[in-house]
Amino acid sequence: MPIYIPLPGSKRRLLPNSRPAGPIDPSAIASVTVRVRSAGDPEALARKAYELANTPLAERKYLTHDELEKQYGASQEDLDKIEHFAQEHDLIVVHRNAAERSVVLKGKLGDLLGAFHADVQIYHHATGTYRGRKGEITVPEELGKIVTGVFGFDTRPKHRVPHRQKSTAHDGPGGQNGVAATDFATRYHFPTNLNGTALDGTGQTIAIIELGGGYRSSDLKVFFKEIGLTAPKVSSISVDHAGNDPTTADSADGEVMLDIEVAGAVAPKATFAVYFAPNNGDKGFIDAISAAVHDSQRKPGVISISWGGPESSNDQQSMQAYHELFAAAGALGITVCIASGDHGTADLDASDWDGQIHVDYPASDDLVLGCGGTQIDSGIDVVWNDGTPFDVNAPGGGGWASGGGISGVFAVPSYQANAGLPMSIDTGKPGRGVPDIAMSATNYFTRVDGSEGASGGTSAVAPLMAALVARLNQAKKKNVGFLNPFLYANASKGVVRDVTSGTNAIKNTLKGYDAGPGWDACTGLGTPDGMTILNHLA
Repeated sequence: MPIYIPLPGSKRRLLPNSRPAGPIDPSAIASVTVRVRSAGDPEALARKAYELANTPLAERKYLTHDELEKQYGASQEDLDKIEHFAQEHDLIVVHRNAAERSVVLKGKLGDLLGAFHADVQIYHHATGTYRGRKGEITVPEELGKIVTGVFGFDTRPKHRVPHRQKSTAHDGPGGQNGVAATDFATRYHFPTNLNGTALDGTGQTIAIIELGGGYRSSDLKVFFKEIGLTAPKVSSISVDHAGNDPTTADSADGEVMLDIEVAGAVAPKATFAVYFAPNNGDKGFIDAISAAVHDSQRKPGVISISWGGPESSNDQQSMQAYHELFAAAGALGITVCIASGDHGTADLDASDWDGQIHVDYPASDDLVLGCGGTQIDSGIDVVWNDGTPFDVNAPGGGGWASGGGISGVFAVPSYQANAGLPMSIDTGKPGRGVPDIAMSATNYFTRVDGSEGASGGTSAVAPLMAALVARLNQAKKKNVGFLNPFLYANASKGVVRDVTSGTNAIKNTLKGYDAGPGWDACTGLGTPDGMTILNHLA
């Protein structure tokens, strides 16, 4: 009998208030993604991302996809060992990729658990029934140094629902329907032309990560006609057999359409690649991000992500996998924009909240651009906060506010060393501060499954920032890549406008952080000034 050893970083807890619902069905067909070690040093790759970000743009030499694979991909020998191990356990290899360092194995759940031992059962939770894992995963000793992560046993969903107001009106933007994202691009001085060339995303590819939902081309045609633009080219890419699957306006379709319509309005000549993965825990999320980062054909220059959840809902192996993907993105020159959450320091809605303070992940990763939210009061950007307490009986549950805080996992990165970050109001300790920038999180005109209305949340800020990056990439004829060090180093030069009023505390529910001069854990450095950013990128 082979000796099994714990997989480092795989220890995980159930969702709070989970209730046992019985054993799993061992005959059910499932799949897991097995990540294997890098041929190079993953920490060196992260250092490479920082090194590039601190090099003048004109002098940067990003890695190519081929160079990334050769230097930091998986060895064929390691992949062969996983494949042979799978065959011994009656599992099918459905995906194998050296650059992504992953092998996807499919088979009966009982056979998967025979290969990788874990305590997996079915549980009931307020969010729905899920397949949950607790404790550690153990792997055969001979694979102990090869395998860095096994994902797919736990299917708890990632969360993000846009703050959307329904409307029965179907007459385009204006009034209660909100305004086109182009209005916000103007507000934040996004560059519109350079030397007579329109900055509209021409030649750029924007990747969007989606966990469920879908879009209808007919809706996009109507939407863009109503805002006076030609609909952009949008492609859907299937990850883990998921796909573009629109249903109703109350579903994840609202997230998908918000992302496409916001970024598409601001960069209409860009190509959009929407990576659809199942919302089945870390497996789908990691696989989708990996597919976008390592897409050597479409080569996106920026990735927009509006999904996430509390840092505490992730185990160490998954956070390491995400971090290594973001390091790869930085080394390739890909900017990653991620929403910071929509419920202040709770980072969960009223029905799911566990009573604790949380920071949203993956927005808290130091290699991504965390995007928070503002609202416009009397013409001034202040912290986005609807001023309502949590109430499970209220529409939407109340408590909508810009996510932000101090990470309990990531240390203060070098670019935030002089930003005056506060200690965490949860732990009293220092850490990576979230977000980095913010823009309006309210009043975006959207059309979803034939229904029009105003939408928002930090889910709108990530694609808006991604569209700005696409314009910057077009203007500079080079990817601007990992932007955080540049933004912090040049904050005093006007690349951001400070937001000094408001709080992300949830009224009568939970304490939060207050805005003030300089960086704060509601709106970060403030709102970006697109033209000034372009003028200082050298």
